[in-house]
Amino acid sequence: MRKSPPEAHWSKPRGMLPNSRFPLLVFRNGIAGGGEEAVRERLRANGWLNNWRYPGIYTYPHFHSTTHECLGVATGWMEVELFGRGGLRMRVSAGDVVVMPAGVSHMMTGQSDDIMMIGGYPEGRDWDNVQEDHLTEELRRAAAKRIMMLPIPAKDPVYGEPMREWIDAPSSVDADLNDFRDGLDAI
Repeated sequence: MRKSPPEAHWSKPRGMLPNSRFPLLVFRNGIAGGGEEAVRERLRANGWLNNWRYPGIYTYPHFHSTTHECLGVATGWMEVELFGRGGLRMRVSAGDVVVMPAGVSHMMTGQSDDIMMIGGYPEGRDWDNVQEDHLTEELRRAAAKRIMMLPIPAKDPVYGEPMREWIDAPSSVDADLNDFRDGLDAI
């Protein structure tokens, strides 16, 4: 059983950005205290592989169309802008884990001097780098098709449990999220 539910942040398509029908999930202090080895081992134990280590994430808006992504904060803190320029701004700190659905735009806008991230992808999928500033209608359509074909990961990267927030998500970004949230509260 999860110790505490993750924060869920919802998005919709925005201009050329697909964003996602799945909520972006933030497990606050999901890996208590963080640490590079602890974060990497937890992700790997739960099937989030093809791991990388980097001082933050890219500082330009981008998304992935070939995989979902997990961002674990090993040390320090990072501020990110989500869902496109002018979107949600959030700070994550050591021990926090962000599960980024494919199609969700993200970029780093600030960080501590000691920021270190560990990333991973479900079942070790390969990632691409779709930049918002370089999207054409043709590229957007192709990315949307790839995103729609992706499976829901077998387990969340923190607790290794089924991703109920995604399994139970509305089938469309246009669904009434208030009705959906009311249904989750009843569970």
